[in-house]
Amino acid sequence: MVSDETATIDASVSERDGQPFISVSSIWKVFGRNPERVLEPQYAGKDKSFFQSEFGNVVGLQDVSFTVNRGETFVIMGLSGSGKSTMVRCLIRLIEPTAGDIVIDGEHITGMSDKELMEFRREKIAMVFQHYGLQPHRNVLDNASWGLEVQGVSKPERYARTKEVLALVGLAGWEDAYPRQLSGGMQQRVGLARALAVDTDILLMDEPFSGLDPLIRRQMQDELLRLQTDLHKTIVFITHDLNEALKLGDRIAIMHDGQVAQIGSPEDIVLRPEDEYVGDFTQDVRLESVLTASKVMVTPKATVMGHQGPRAALHTIGNSDGDAAWVVDMREHYIGMLSITDAERALRAGIKRIDEAWEYVDREYQAVSPATTFDELIPMAMGSNFPIPCCDDNNVLVGEVHRSALAEAIAETSTPNTDYEANAAENAALAEE
Repeated sequence: MVSDETATIDASVSERDGQPFISVSSIWKVFGRNPERVLEPQYAGKDKSFFQSEFGNVVGLQDVSFTVNRGETFVIMGLSGSGKSTMVRCLIRLIEPTAGDIVIDGEHITGMSDKELMEFRREKIAMVFQHYGLQPHRNVLDNASWGLEVQGVSKPERYARTKEVLALVGLAGWEDAYPRQLSGGMQQRVGLARALAVDTDILLMDEPFSGLDPLIRRQMQDELLRLQTDLHKTIVFITHDLNEALKLGDRIAIMHDGQVAQIGSPEDIVLRPEDEYVGDFTQDVRLESVLTASKVMVTPKATVMGHQGPRAALHTIGNSDGDAAWVVDMREHYIGMLSITDAERALRAGIKRIDEAWEYVDREYQAVSPATTFDELIPMAMGSNFPIPCCDDNNVLVGEVHRSALAEAIAETSTPNTDYEANAAENAALAEE
């Protein structure tokens, strides 16, 4: 059954027009003769096995709907035969949908002529596949700049742009090497560089890392996360690996037998599965790899500004029932941690302003983002007697995480939630917020 979220426009919308950047509505793909008969009203609610046994038609996609927001990494995952790769190919009509509508950045893909579609693909979309598709007779630079060559970009310009991208993906100095001289991970970096060089709005990635060794695969996942932090591309990522989906996805669509079983954040998928299939799929996931600081962080209890003195800091710390204060500037940017011990030392030394004696402030005390997982938070919490500060992308202090809160959250969520109807209702409510 399709998740209720697919019928609701996500609260996070594209910057340009207040609408989702990609909107997929009731897409069907039926293989075989006379595929339209599958859509006749009398067959509503039938599953794919019925159509295959009655008509010999294979239903690849059945009434699939979802939205993707600008700058989001949207992961479509499922086992072999679930329809995930068929869906990503239907997005830009490498496979023609049988029915439904696809709108990307306000343009109706399903209504485009062949010429319009070709131009759209060149200008808006780049694809990265599991099989790198590198040309063996071309070196790294020419392989990575191939998309720009197809666009008619001059050699000096495309080489200059491609060299910048190769450096971005860690291949500076390898421009003259040939594919046979590269490891699998390096070849996949060339494929990624080729997609990034054309600087399209959207990346479609169809199981790009599944052919790599586990260590290299993790490295490529980390590389993609790093690049996405800087580039903010709109990514549709296909995988059969749940752990990969949980690591990379802002939201995840789990597919089963050509249908969307559930759409939600990684936390929604693991903690609030909406049916037995998703519950079975996620039952062995380690919660520490999914839960993030945002679940347990609280408002900072003690903050002081650099122009204040140690006496004011001690007063603030005393009122917080804690042992330290976070030092911030006038714009709430995090600077470091001032312990009660160091504040007392500064007071005895006659320090008037904290910003005139930074040696009393631990400026190396690490802050995390609200998206930091428990896997990273737990060793940090165990190695310190103080809370962990949380900052947004602009280094503004937005919260703190306490060791006790981590332990309580793990205890509360350790038992799988199998009340699927309640989970579906809760996820729908969260989607509307």
